[in-house]
Amino acid sequence: MSHHFHLSSSVLPLSFFPGELGARFSPAEPRPLASSGGVAVASSSRALRPHMAKAVAKEAGAQEAAQGSAALGWAARDASGVLSPFDFSRRAQKDDDVTIKVLYCGICHTDLYTIKNEWGTAMYPVVPGHEILGVVTSVGSGVSKFKAGDTVGVGYFVGSCRSCECCGNGYENYCSGMVLTSNGIDPEHGGAVTQGGFSDVMLVNEDYVVRVPDGLPLDKAAPLLCAGVTVYSPMMRFGLNAPGKHLGVVGLGGLGHVAVKFGKAFGMRVTVISTSPGKREEALERLGADEFLVSRDAEQMQAAAGTMDGILDTVSAWHPISPLFALMKPMGQMVFVGGPTKPLELPAYAIVPGGKGIAGNCVGGIRDCQAMLEFAAKHGITAEVEVIKMDYVNTALERLAKNDVRYRFVIDVAGSLGSTS
Repeated sequence: MSHHFHLSSSVLPLSFFPGELGARFSPAEPRPLASSGGVAVASSSRALRPHMAKAVAKEAGAQEAAQGSAALGWAARDASGVLSPFDFSRRAQKDDDVTIKVLYCGICHTDLYTIKNEWGTAMYPVVPGHEILGVVTSVGSGVSKFKAGDTVGVGYFVGSCRSCECCGNGYENYCSGMVLTSNGIDPEHGGAVTQGGFSDVMLVNEDYVVRVPDGLPLDKAAPLLCAGVTVYSPMMRFGLNAPGKHLGVVGLGGLGHVAVKFGKAFGMRVTVISTSPGKREEALERLGADEFLVSRDAEQMQAAAGTMDGILDTVSAWHPISPLFALMKPMGQMVFVGGPTKPLELPAYAIVPGGKGIAGNCVGGIRDCQAMLEFAAKHGITAEVEVIKMDYVNTALERLAKNDVRYRFVIDVAGSLGSTS
């Protein structure tokens, strides 16, 4: 991810990789890779917590152990981004692995950008998906954190180097050796390309799996594995979690609507900043925001100048950012969690006189993700979702590209994948 500043100019061009999160920090040419074959074993039955989880584990666990398990997913084969059924094999379960029957998987903007190769990193075929919620069906002999029947989640990454400063401090999400859940390269397993949660089974090292607390609706909890931790982590890191502080949230989409909920749960005053006046009622009445600003209304923006302690910018499309800095108090903190495809420009005068800070955030570490889920369960925070079947996924991706969803698509994988094979 490039954040370069030309100090000889009055304009600082900020280049971000697209999507809600940075995918890889150095783009590469797309490389077609062969996938190991396999006959898919799929089930249309839905595992429900808690009374059916053990039954599901007993049924599926016998099929996964010493040998690799067949898997069925939906994959993109080229930059058209069109997904279709794909038979492949998961690797053999190791002593520290957890095998998971996928129940639900959210759809993120990152998935859309990856399958269309907009970053130039796609390694086709690509099975997307990194907002994964499922039930453990079997565990390796060395696993101590989970057992068959546990409800668990898997987020944006499934591995890291474990030895760098970032990993040691609980920020595996900033490890240079981070292994993406989808379209990543896994050096611990022969450089295999990872395939994500648009599939019926996942196999993940236990250290990169999180426990889903009781009380969270499974479909609405899935997007928290990416969208939730992406906003929660910087709020904790930059002190944007203190009661009474004023938080601005730019954009009311998959990330923004969850940011509003976390902000209110922290006891903050929350203002939504949007280009769409039509979202005012949704922001104030349904999501509980305190105020709503139309960013194209100069009068409204002027009236709110200098009032905010910090801002989370969640927008994944290009937008002018200089006016947003004027909304913050001196030494206010701007955090970008979206990543527009086109570079953003920031005049130096927008930040220098007020000593204002600017930072980015890429999801969160495993520690933050677990803490986020526990906080969400305690305060009843979930995503607003539209649950779909797998055979609707291409239409959903087209709608996502047009921002035609409130606010997150979630695939009912277990309830539909078997029927699409």
